[in-house]
Parts: sequence; structure tokens; C-alpha cells
Amino acid sequence: MDFEQIYNQYSPQIFRVCMGYVNDYEQAKDLTQETFISVWRNLSTFRNQSKISTWIFRIATNNCLRALEKNSRITKVELPFHLPDVPEETQEDKLTFLYNCIAELEEIDRIIISLVLEDLPQAEIAAIVGLSHGNIRIKVHRIKDKLATKFKDHGQFE
Repeated sequence: MDFEQIYNQYSPQIFRVCMGYVNDYEQAKDLTQETFISVWRNLSTFRNQSKISTWIFRIATNNCLRALEKNSRITKVELPFHLPDVPEETQEDKLTFLYNCIAELEEIDRIIISLVLEDLPQAEIAAIVGLSHGNIRIKVHRIKDKLATKFKDHGQFE
């Protein structure tokens, strides 16, 4: 598989995973680009010891974690989280709300749920984040419960 095929196949997923981490469109684009620069530079050294998707998601995860670490050193002022009382929300509004909820999760939970949303098998997620498959299964269940509670609390499930 050549680089262009890899990029075309995985870049939309990597972008969504990065959005799950940083919840910022421009930063997610930058992180996606950094991920594929690393893939391009290191493709010749990929040894097929894992699936290429696992390798690419691991690179993206590492890039996102470094960006989060860097961002945590910068003092930020949080704006109050308030959803407007709009009777009909668009799909985009719901997706934005989902990303906001994901952004409130702990770092490892954000990583896991972002990979789940990309339909990666739990065994592959375990390999990417370095946890056991059983631990991932439990964490996924708990994360989904947390997100469902947030959605219910904000009237998203009726």
C-alpha cells in the first residue's frame, strides 16, 4: 500500500480521533497533518508487526497526547458551558455537544471513545493504548454510561 492510499483511507478517521482529543477543528487538522508527516517519514521502517491502522492510530494518539500536555502548560480561562434553549437541534449541534462531552472526559477515556467511534475493534484499541482487552471492554461500557448520563442531563435523549 502506498502513502497516498494510506492517507486517503485513514485521514478522515484520524481527523475525527484528533477532534475527540482536542475539540478544536484547526488543531485537529494540524495534528492529522503531523500524524501523516510521521507516517510518510517512517513508512519504510514499518515492520508489519501490527496492522498499519494500529500503527497510524498510535502515532496520532502520541501526537494528541503531546499537544494536550503542551496545552496544559498554558493558562486558559474556561467559558461557562451553556447550551442555548433551541427547540430543534441540528445533527451538527448534536455532534458538537458530543465532542464537548468527550472533551470533559479523562484523557484515557477520550482516547478510547474516539477510537470506538471509529469502529476499531476493542482488541486493536487495547494494542493502541496499551491496556488489556478486558480492561478496554469495561472502560468502554463505563464511558458510554458517562456520556449517556450527560446527554440525558441536557435533554438530548427524550
